[in-house]
Amino acid sequence: MIAVEVVENKIEKFSLKELAAFRLWFAKYDSDAWDAQIEADAAAGKLDVLAKEAIEEYESGKAQEI
Repeated sequence: MIAVEVVENKIEKFSLKELAAFRLWFAKYDSDAWDAQIEADAAAGKLDVLAKEAIEEYESGKAQEI
């Protein structure tokens, strides 16, 4: 059995209280992982094109406040 299946089987056996605690933990874990990926992409210059495009749109008046 692969690791994901082992985790799935364990989660399926959680009580409602354990499942609620797991959801909270996983939401934070997932959010932190996403933040780390964005930071890594930014540091590697992968977002430079998007930032340049956004600045150009703002400076040309195409962007509007939300």
